[in-house]
Parts: sequence; C-alpha cells; structure tokens
Amino acid sequence: MSGEVSPPEKQPSAGSPPELRASHADRDHVVDVLSVAAGDGLLTAAELDERVEAALSARTVRELSTLTADLPPVSGSAGEAVAEVKDVVRIELTHSGPVTRAGRWVVPRRLELATAWCAVTLDFTQAVITQDTLRIDMAMYGKTLTLITKPGIVVDHDALNLVHGRLKVHQAPGLPTPITLRVELVGHTTHGRVVVRGPRRTFGQWLLRKPKSPPA
Repeated sequence: MSGEVSPPEKQPSAGSPPELRASHADRDHVVDVLSVAAGDGLLTAAELDERVEAALSARTVRELSTLTADLPPVSGSAGEAVAEVKDVVRIELTHSGPVTRAGRWVVPRRLELATAWCAVTLDFTQAVITQDTLRIDMAMYGKTLTLITKPGIVVDHDALNLVHGRLKVHQAPGLPTPITLRVELVGHTTHGRVVVRGPRRTFGQWLLRKPKSPPA
C-alpha cells in the first residue's frame, strides 16, 4: 500500500545514557590487566586467549568491563602494570594440560617450575621485562619446557641437570645484540626436554623468504 512508512528504529530511553565506545587505549589497558592476571596464575592460557580476543574486538566500555570484573584491579596502563612484577611465581601441576605464558605477560624475578607430565611454554617475544635476569628453578618430570626468545635474550643452562633428558637450542645467526635478559635454568628435568628457539615464521614471512640460489 502506497504511503506506508517503516517503523522507526528503537531509540534508547531518555533516562538511559548511551553506550560509551571503547578506544584503542581502553582495549590495550584491558589486555595488560589480563596479561598480569595470567602471569599471576589467575587465568589459564585458554582463558587468556579467549578474553584477549574478546577485548580486541570489543566495541563498548561495558563489554570490556565484563572481561576483568572477576580480577583484581590494576590501575593505569602497561607502564604502571610493571609495578605488579612478582618476586616469585610458582607453577606446580601434575598431569595437567599445557601451560603457556605469551603475549604481554609480566616476567617475574624468579620462576619455580614443579611439574610432572605438564608441558610449559614461556614466550618472551612480547613479554614485559623489568629486570636483566630471570632465574627459573626447575623440578620437572616428563614433557617439554619451551622457551621462545628474541634477539637480546640469552639462556644459561650450565646449572641445569638433565636426567634422561635432552636440550635443544635453535638460535638463528645474526648481528650481535646487547643482552636485555639472561634466563638462568637451575635444577633438574627428568625424562623431559628443554627447547630454546625463536618465534615461528608466519605464513606471510614464509612466502617472503629468500629463495635459495640454484646450484652451479
């Protein structure tokens, strides 16, 4: 029928304030809070991944606030979150799923690993590092400890005792870089492995890799 008018879209009532849009700074702050919480053991690796993904796609401040409602407050941005660095963090698990610290997690001054048949991955490529040395006291049985490093991070394993275990260090050749963090491995690992490597190449980096020259 001619002259029909579509019903107007629903508008917020006069008494309700509009949803505040989240800024990049708002999202970054929430990701910092989540990373600190994961470093303190308050969130599992799966929970951290899920909440970070939700934070990066959040459109409003209310959506962001629900992601940290059950966590202790961390005031300010990443620079202030550094003040929350722990002297000692202990990971003690048996027959558990893999444990991963990745993204902007805060590196403690000392880390204690007391695990049995539980793989542990520490990714330092985007970590918040506030000191020049990290001591890792190890009492691991089975599975693998993986350290993902970047230029400037060195791993000292001279004080590590391998009992029926293996150590693999993969470091790409490059120009000398000033040392920003020395990771000291102390203790023992039994029937397990320690792997030190750089980050995996992305698919784009793989496509852009330099082709090998043909044989003469």
